[in-house]
Amino acid sequence: MNEDRMGGASCQNSEMILELAILNVKADSVHEFEVAFAEAQHILAAMPGYRGHELRECVEKPHQYLLLVHWQTLEDHTVGFRQSPDYQRWRQLLHHFYEPFPEVEHYRAAFDFSPS
Repeated sequence: MNEDRMGGASCQNSEMILELAILNVKADSVHEFEVAFAEAQHILAAMPGYRGHELRECVEKPHQYLLLVHWQTLEDHTVGFRQSPDYQRWRQLLHHFYEPFPEVEHYRAAFDFSPS
């Protein structure tokens, strides 16, 4: 990691991947979704290459969530997780709550900034 002269800004060359999905949950199913997610998150946590996750509820749209999952590599998500037998359980627990079905995108670090 290289720090520049901007007080903590750095360029990341790491392969770490951040998966981002905006989850629009059917408004009448928010509580049930949260209960199901509490179970489903253990499936994620058991996957090779998994490094952590966050589920955030939108302040302006209480039925919308932001899911962030940290993976060691892109393939840990797209192959290791999505092609695993456990993914079928994930789908069974969560996919029926979404309307519309979420688009999932992957990001790698370009810059991080932490105040000194």
